[in-house]
Amino acid sequence: LDHYRLQDESEDAFHIGTVQIELARDSQYRTHAISIGSKIGRNGIAAHLNGPGIECVMNGLFLTQDEQHIDNHTRVIHAEPHCHSHEVFKGILDGHSSGAFTGRIIVKEGAQKTDAIQSSKNLLLSDDAKITPDPQLEIFADDVKCTHGATIGQLDTDAIFYLKSRGIDEQSAKGLLTYAFANEIIEQIKIEPLREYLEQIIAERYRKGVH
Repeated sequence: LDHYRLQDESEDAFHIGTVQIELARDSQYRTHAISIGSKIGRNGIAAHLNGPGIECVMNGLFLTQDEQHIDNHTRVIHAEPHCHSHEVFKGILDGHSSGAFTGRIIVKEGAQKTDAIQSSKNLLLSDDAKITPDPQLEIFADDVKCTHGATIGQLDTDAIFYLKSRGIDEQSAKGLLTYAFANEIIEQIKIEPLREYLEQIIAERYRKGVH
């Protein structure tokens, strides 16, 4: 099952949403959670892996600007052995906007041979933007492979310099690098109109220049 969620509400909206997933033996689930709009948004995703052989993929992308704030909260519970979960959430924050990512992977005692990855990657486009990532692991089994991590960075000045040396102006160079950062998530979207819509949003918002 591929599940797509696009939150693109007005800049005055308050959005709170939660998705709970119950997965059985050998099932496959992929979610793509995209947040663009709202003044304040909170997205929750909780997945329970209740049988062996499950594959669960969580992809997330949020774009904030001005005074926006977006929270992403995820929880993956590995209750049975031989399951795989892969989670990547990316944030691009501009202006005075802020965001948070709180992700928790719980591996229960009987869930041996679990393979779980959790990653929060964030790009700050202004000195006033803020992000608080909090990836968490709770492991109660001893034969597992679990990793988690978070990164916060800005655009690579060396990459900008290189693109400028190839005849690309600075604003366009920054926009291209911002799109490249988001593309890890966007390229996995199989619904072509949605993918093209997000590409258009990023082009309009960032290729005109990043502050």
